[in-house]
Amino acid sequence: MKIALIGYGKMGQAIEKIALEKGHEIVLKIDINNAADLNKENIANADVAIEFTGPHSAYENVMKCLELGIPLVCGSTGWLDKWAEVKQFCEEQKGTLIYASNYSIGVNLFFELNTRLAKLMSGYPQYEVSMEEIHHTQKKDAPSGTAITLAEQVLGNIPAKKHWVNHLSDNPEELEIISERIDPAPGTHKIRYASSVDDIEIIHTAHNRIGFAGGAVLAAEFAINKKGIFGMKEVLGL
Repeated sequence: MKIALIGYGKMGQAIEKIALEKGHEIVLKIDINNAADLNKENIANADVAIEFTGPHSAYENVMKCLELGIPLVCGSTGWLDKWAEVKQFCEEQKGTLIYASNYSIGVNLFFELNTRLAKLMSGYPQYEVSMEEIHHTQKKDAPSGTAITLAEQVLGNIPAKKHWVNHLSDNPEELEIISERIDPAPGTHKIRYASSVDDIEIIHTAHNRIGFAGGAVLAAEFAINKKGIFGMKEVLGL
């Protein structure tokens, strides 16, 4: 498989390492210094593109790849206010887009656990649910995309919670998410159900970027010869 890397920071380099170990080839690397090289001529050499940049550039990169007809795996967060537009354009182009707020296999299993726990806890209003997330200081968006995914799963199963907020809250309708940015933390997410008699917590802690990068390469392998919009549930068969 020939891969175009869009974003060649720490994540891009981790993806490159795993892709090469699996026998794939990196045929194009795009970063802030050569953004103009993301064009029809260069992308024609690739089978799939993997995009990990940031909120400032992700939307334009996604739309460009869809326009160029390259299957795309996107891991950037902080741009989903434009998701409806991207979805419509992907469908119009009959393109291929895999998007996940987190590509770690462990995190995606954690998503399933979080949903199941929220369903179980919905019948026990004496437990107050809250969330915490910790990332490194280079993480631009807060809360993280992973935290937002977890929060939406909770909101979908705990009727008393109407929306999430990114600060301390004593409003019973608000799901509190506390974000911290501490180096060198790759990512920790905690959901706590607290009552006067006990607490129940589930926690996922990433030790490095390998899990995220490995999942992104797995998603790229899945994207070949596919059409449509997919997530890690489809990639992992969950």
